[in-house]
Amino acid sequence: MTDRMAAERDGTGTGSDIREWNAASYHRVANPHVDWGRAVLDRLPLRGDETVLDAGCGTGRLTELVLEQLPRGKVIALDQSANMLDQARASLEPRFGDRVVYLHRDLLALDREPKLDRAVDVVFSTATFHWVRDHAALFRALLRVLKPGGRLVAQCGGGPNIAAIVERATAILRSDRYAPFVGDWPGPWEFADPATTADRLRAAGFVDVETGLVHAPVTMPDAGAYREFLTTVVLGTHLERIHDETLRREFIASLVDAGTGDTPPFVLDYWRLNLQARRPTAAIPAARHGK
Repeated sequence: MTDRMAAERDGTGTGSDIREWNAASYHRVANPHVDWGRAVLDRLPLRGDETVLDAGCGTGRLTELVLEQLPRGKVIALDQSANMLDQARASLEPRFGDRVVYLHRDLLALDREPKLDRAVDVVFSTATFHWVRDHAALFRALLRVLKPGGRLVAQCGGGPNIAAIVERATAILRSDRYAPFVGDWPGPWEFADPATTADRLRAAGFVDVETGLVHAPVTMPDAGAYREFLTTVVLGTHLERIHDETLRREFIASLVDAGTGDTPPFVLDYWRLNLQARRPTAAIPAARHGK
């Protein structure tokens, strides 16, 4: 792989329902994700010369922190959203130049990048894996890009993550006004539990697997902040399916009204699934007896 490659524009794949994001809004409001990501980085000691795949780099706020730990290394900043990658490039390129490779790709389409086979020392990811419904396929894809002995260190939504919002949104979408838009769509997320995730990682071929849930609720300061966060970060996939603009506004307004009555109001009941694992090192041939 060259030290720099242009962002690919043909990787659609099948990982997530959502294709594009309001990157400017996300860059501004996703402070909880940055805070959680710092804690994930604390579990990721680096020598400083590794190649790290930031799997779902978003607008690059955490990618920047990874790069600061890699004075002799580089990051492959991968995201399914061209808008996110454009924002990341604008933020990172002036400072880090060709130490960042920007890759527009679905995580389940990594097989379109043969140069990534066993090319990555570390896969780092936050707030992304729950947008991929097929975790078994996801973990197989990530194992493929890791070098022997390479590490996966990640965090995503898991367990009862945002359960109240999910329940409320589902109830609205099953109503007669919205059902024609969404049908029996199960929603965009896979909020797996630690035990299931550990089993999937081992089945994919990982070893030294560790998983666990952390409760990380976030309270928005007011209705406006809550509305923007729901619109940009949480429910964008839902809004994409509702083609009537009036119904879109009513959908978000109903959820904001419900959030007003929570105690405390405007709470986002986040649960984060931590996971880490390692690709086995290359097998050492057994010594032949009698020699």
